[in-house]
Amino acid sequence: MISFIRGPLVEKEEDVIVVEAGCVGYNIHVPLSLLEELPPLGDEVRIYTYLQVKEDSMSLYGFGSRQELKLFKQLLGVNGIGPKGALGLLSAMRPDDLCLAVISGDAKAIAKAPGIGVKTAQRLILDLKDRISVEDMPGLPDDKGRMEAGRGKGSFGDGAGKEAVDALVALGYSAMEAAKAVRKVEVTEDMTTEDVLKASLKYLAF
Repeated sequence: MISFIRGPLVEKEEDVIVVEAGCVGYNIHVPLSLLEELPPLGDEVRIYTYLQVKEDSMSLYGFGSRQELKLFKQLLGVNGIGPKGALGLLSAMRPDDLCLAVISGDAKAIAKAPGIGVKTAQRLILDLKDRISVEDMPGLPDDKGRMEAGRGKGSFGDGAGKEAVDALVALGYSAMEAAKAVRKVEVTEDMTTEDVLKASLKYLAF
């Protein structure tokens, strides 16, 4: 119903902001990651929103990009996770880190979020692992700035990139560390798993 709200930032609290638009102040629940990026009060912001409608109330949830909003909606599709739980996840983990945890199957990292147990984290990974890719992560450029699917920096796919992540985990790195390192590599179609692994280890050396 409400795609986004644009206007001056009027108030900023722990997990809620107020944006004025059309002489109306909109109360919007936001994750910690967005609070840290907001400009000073009085500056104009554009917040992409999700409207939750209940019998006795309506609540707006806001995000800094359409990609983050999409991730929030995907979390809502997981059994046992509602708007507050999804917002809590995006507050405990930056969107990029949450996506990497899903892609790499790191349930322990996800379970560190308040109210999310290991079983819920495992279910989240199972539900979303086929719907989230590195190319869809909020921290990467979208549309015009994105590499051709299956190629370019951060492409795991089912080939050398994914195998390199598995190899790094076997070497003792956490799934999150391995996924982040491989994401930094310019993976091309002619690269072998060994090529990607060697390039990834260079990033882990620092």
